[in-house]
Order: sequence, then C-alpha cells, then structure tokens
Amino acid sequence: MVRSNLARNNHTKTYLTALGLAFGPAIALGLARFAYALVLPDMKSALSWSFTTAGVMNTLNALGYLFGAILASPIDRKLGGRKAFIYATSITTASILATPISSNLLLLSLFRLISGVAGAVTFITGAGLASELGRRKSQTHSAVILGIYFSGGGIGIALSGIAIPNLVGSLPAASAWRWSWIILGVLAFCGLLACIPAAIASGELPAAPIGNDNWAKSKLKAAISSYALFGVGYIAYMTFIIAYLKNQGAHSLELSSFWVVLGVSAILASFTWSKPLELLKGGKGIALVMGVLAIGSMLPLISNQPLFVFSSAVIFGGTFLSVVTAVTTVARKTLLPHHWTSAIAVLTISFAIGQSLGPVMAGALSNGPAGVKLGLELSTIVLALGALVSLAQPHREPTS
Repeated sequence: MVRSNLARNNHTKTYLTALGLAFGPAIALGLARFAYALVLPDMKSALSWSFTTAGVMNTLNALGYLFGAILASPIDRKLGGRKAFIYATSITTASILATPISSNLLLLSLFRLISGVAGAVTFITGAGLASELGRRKSQTHSAVILGIYFSGGGIGIALSGIAIPNLVGSLPAASAWRWSWIILGVLAFCGLLACIPAAIASGELPAAPIGNDNWAKSKLKAAISSYALFGVGYIAYMTFIIAYLKNQGAHSLELSSFWVVLGVSAILASFTWSKPLELLKGGKGIALVMGVLAIGSMLPLISNQPLFVFSSAVIFGGTFLSVVTAVTTVARKTLLPHHWTSAIAVLTISFAIGQSLGPVMAGALSNGPAGVKLGLELSTIVLALGALVSLAQPHREPTS
C-alpha cells in the first residue's frame, strides 16, 4: 500500500511538472503564433493591410521558427535543456509584450520574427525535457506526459479565445489590436512564471556519446515529409479561419466561442489520442490524425451553419496538436534517447519550412476573386496529401 501511494504521488508530481512545462508551448504556439488569427482582422483594418501582408507577417514568424529549429540543438548542447527552455520562453514573452508599442511594419515584422526564433527553441527543448520526464515510465505514462506537454498550445488558444474577443471586441480596430497584444503579453508573463519552476524540476536528457551525435535521417524520411505538409496545411487554417468566419458574418461572441472550443478540444484531445498513438506502429498514427484533421478543415467550407463551424472547431482543435504528439512518438520509438532532441529539431525544421510557405500561399489565394475560402481549401488538400505520405513511414526499433 505504501509503495502504491509513493508511486501515485510520484506520477502526480511528474504530471504537474509536465503541466508547468506545457506553458512553454502555450506561450510559443498558443499566444505568440495562433492568437495572431484573433488580432489579424483588427490589424488588417487599422493598418490597411492586404491578406498577402497579413499572411507575410505569419510567414515571418514561421521563418523565425525555422531559424530557431536549426539553432535549438546547438543551444541545447551548449546551455542544457533547462536553461535554453527558460531563456527562450522569456524572450518569446518579451517579444509579445513589445508588439503593441508601434504600428511600424518593420518593427512588427521584427517582433514576429523574434517570437518565432525563440518559440521554436522553447518548443523543442521543452519537448526534450518532457520526453526525459517519461523516459523511465511505462508506455502509457510516457504518452500521457507528452500529451500534457503538447496540450500547452491548446491552453494558450483557449485563454486567448476567452480574453481577447470579450475584452476588446467592442473597441475600434485602431486601439483593439494594441490592447489584444497587451493582454497576450500579460497571459504570457503569467505562463512564464509557471514554466520556470517546472524547468528547474525537470531532468536533462543524456548527452550523446562522443562521436555518436548523428543519426540516419532516412529512418524518419516519410515522417519528415508529412510533417512539412502538415505545416503548410494547418497554418493556412489557423491564420485565416477567423477572418473567413468574420467575412461570413460571425460576431465577437461566435468568434470567441469558436476559438475557445478549438483550444479546449486541443487540450482534451492530447489525452484522447495519446494511447492510440502509442499503440499504432510506423506512420499509421500520423496518417490517422492528419486524415481526421483534413475532414475538420473542410467543414466550414461546406457550410457556415453553426453545426459545421463548431464541428470543425472540435475536430480540427482535437487533432492538430496531436500531429505533433504522433510525430514525436514515432521519433521516440525509432531513435535512442540521446538523439531525441536532435530528431525533434530536424522534424521541426521540416514543419517550419511548410508553415513558412502556408500563410503566403493561402494569403495570395485569398486576395483573388474567390476570397479567403480558396486559401482555406489549400489547407484541406495539403493535409490529406500529408496523411497519405505518412503511411510510407515504417516501424523501426532503435539501434546503437
């Protein structure tokens, strides 16, 4: 009985640490990147942007994410995962807080770029810390720990969805966009206070043996390719779905409800998907999640009726962060522990390339006569293609 209670307490402590780490992706993804969709309509109106300019702003964030993914492994090796995670999350928070100080396009672009760079380092090093938390646990507990960590993006989405439309929805666009970023900055700072003690309580992944810090990228070739397609498809939806719904006549309460449902679905789904993803072999888990994701992205294009719109929020929100869990699970099953952070970085680079292209492609299409709908159709097509590509990922056991 005593041993059982100790094990239960140990699991609870580990889960709470993972929850603290989850505020890293809540800041890096949910607030710094995804919440831009909520602010975009007001920024577009107040600053006289085209959809292409609005898309370029998120592409700059994605390019920053690409640079950060490239830098993450060397930074992790130099500073260690805990310090890298804390520093990067602090920089991401500072960039969010700085965004409302000016309407200058160059400065706004710089802040989007910085938040992307630091956000990638936050996400990758945090994933390494979360993987280490579950390294000596059972498969079930390891999957739950990863699920808790990756639910952070959903936490950020839900918080921003509750706060922004309700607090600034009645303000004119000229001031609403600034107040939106101020609110996001305050939320990010509160999240940072939860991140720091969790990172300090985490363990570091083992260092790679000297001369053995490389791994065969071909082992994850299909997963890397499908993850790039996921980057293109999901970011097109996440960038422009609010603008699309607003163009369809949705008011502030509907937009807030949609975003909160999407975020809460992302949180809950992290636990719903974790066990099936752990059991499925090779790329089958990635294919399953991306296939469902493609269906979710298609629903608002079929009809703007609430049933279709909110079903999309549930399905898309309930699957898009689980693609990250699925890809990370494949890497963890395929490679030795000292290669996990490096593999997550390589996967994130491919993902970042995809999400750098997505907003510009969708934005350019949205400027045409068909409007935002055509840009969102890109999302469905690319996600379905990614599901097919991931089926080519075989199951492999880790080897020295």
